[in-house]
Amino acid sequence: MKKKTIISIIIIIMLIVIIAGYILYTKMVEKAKNYEIEEITEYKYFVLKQGDKYGVIDNKANTIIEANYDTIQIPNPEKAVFICYEGENTKVLNEKNEEIYTEFNNIETLELKNVSTNLIYEKSILKYEEDGKYGILSLEGKKITNPIYEEIQTLQYKEGELLVKKDGKYGIINMNGYTIIEPKYDTIKADEYYSSENGYKKDGYIVSITTEEGYRYGYIDDEGKEILEPKYNELNRISYSDENKKYIICAENGKYGLYEENKQIIGNEYQEITYMNGTDFCIVQKGKKYGVITLDGNMILKVRFIQIDVTGNYIYATDENSVVNVYDSKGNKTEIGENTIILNADEEGKYKIYIESIDGKTIYNIYEGENKKTEDKYSYIEYVNETFFIAANQEGKLGVIDKDGQEIVELKYDSIQEIQGSNIIQANETSTATTILYSNKMEKIAEMTNATISKKENYIVIYNNNERRYFDLNGNEKTNKQIFPNNKLFAKQENGKWGFTDKDSNIVVECKYEQVTEFNEYGYAGIKLDGKWGSIDETGKIIVEPQYEIQNIENVDFIGDYYRIVYGYGEFYYTK
Repeated sequence: MKKKTIISIIIIIMLIVIIAGYILYTKMVEKAKNYEIEEITEYKYFVLKQGDKYGVIDNKANTIIEANYDTIQIPNPEKAVFICYEGENTKVLNEKNEEIYTEFNNIETLELKNVSTNLIYEKSILKYEEDGKYGILSLEGKKITNPIYEEIQTLQYKEGELLVKKDGKYGIINMNGYTIIEPKYDTIKADEYYSSENGYKKDGYIVSITTEEGYRYGYIDDEGKEILEPKYNELNRISYSDENKKYIICAENGKYGLYEENKQIIGNEYQEITYMNGTDFCIVQKGKKYGVITLDGNMILKVRFIQIDVTGNYIYATDENSVVNVYDSKGNKTEIGENTIILNADEEGKYKIYIESIDGKTIYNIYEGENKKTEDKYSYIEYVNETFFIAANQEGKLGVIDKDGQEIVELKYDSIQEIQGSNIIQANETSTATTILYSNKMEKIAEMTNATISKKENYIVIYNNNERRYFDLNGNEKTNKQIFPNNKLFAKQENGKWGFTDKDSNIVVECKYEQVTEFNEYGYAGIKLDGKWGSIDETGKIIVEPQYEIQNIENVDFIGDYYRIVYGYGEFYYTK
């Protein structure tokens, strides 16, 4: 009995150890699987160029690394990790000019591809080489993977994920070294699916293998699960609005079908399948005839038409007798004429825009349900918000009308548009070079000649040589003190000249300059005199007398006596 008890205890202990180990392993895998893209909140370090050599400065204009290198890359401007190139060799330096990570060879940055960011490198990882193979390490110098890959490069559209090659085959790992896709494919690419909420993060992967007949394609979801085996001649994911639904058009033996993940919705029996963006259906082709099938597999128009066109949610189908009938999105025949185009104005479909040919003219009208709200006099109408529409008269002059067809902003402008990312309308009158801004309530908030408009993250500035005004994204005017609350000095225009005041509006820098900029986050502003730019610090001290020829005020940015040169998307350096 005693022996049996001891054996039972040992078995229980072993089970506990196994379970605990499994739980620990599961947590480790889950942690490696879920990666977070680092957010940059402050730029501390910048590339310096002097002549043909490169170094590093900090945001106080201190020289951190002398300009002695062929090139320098800073993967993360918050961290003092600088990749310095001398010919084909690299070394990594810190802010003390000390070489670090010497246990790794040929450390390089990983350049991003088609990623929407102000930076061009992976911010948290680097690549290193050993005996012709590559691995990755963290920006803190910790090894993440062993050097087991023949190639490591970033994956298009997806920051934090890497395309790796091992034994001649490609796979995907993430920045934590977690294997998303085992390296067993001949090609891998992101499916390029984009959503406004998650960007490209919910992308799946189109993979291929090589057969005697050529490439064959399959599909792997964003979790790394193979959804469709690589047996198709062609494969594409459609841009459906719901990112959790993966609809994939596949060609097999020259015939196209449609899958929702691994469930076949439309059989592979068509010469072509074309998804109509913004709808729930596809046009299918068999022989020289066309039909329409919904994404749940319901055929709403049989394959008997010689041509099908889709505008909005309406289907214009031409039969073999060249008769055009118009159907709704459920396949019901309507009374709409073939020369009438109907568009949903708003996402909810409350308003529609009818486009018709009347007396040889193209006429736009607003409808609310079945009720016509406008007269037959507009050559163009575009929805702005629940109350207002941009409209053009027959002479091509633009203004704003409301949902009932009442003119709110006179139709007299040569161009008018909503400033992207805001609720402000910008109107332009070419003959007088005048720009007018309207708020989201269509109240005039600014009028300026020879104006330039610049949209920032949370405000808009409109300016010319003599005036500068700020607005929030709804059109409420703000002072420069409200826009830049942390600044000590603020741009001031007086008698056609510019200077600076303090927070109490006392003039600190005499108004004698042709133009100035507001102070940047590093405490420097640009000053322009006799057509040339210099810099000034937040105490009012001139750092560089005006001497630089910079054509566009948008490009004027100083750190001490260094000014910024932009030479590529996301690429810039400071120089004297």
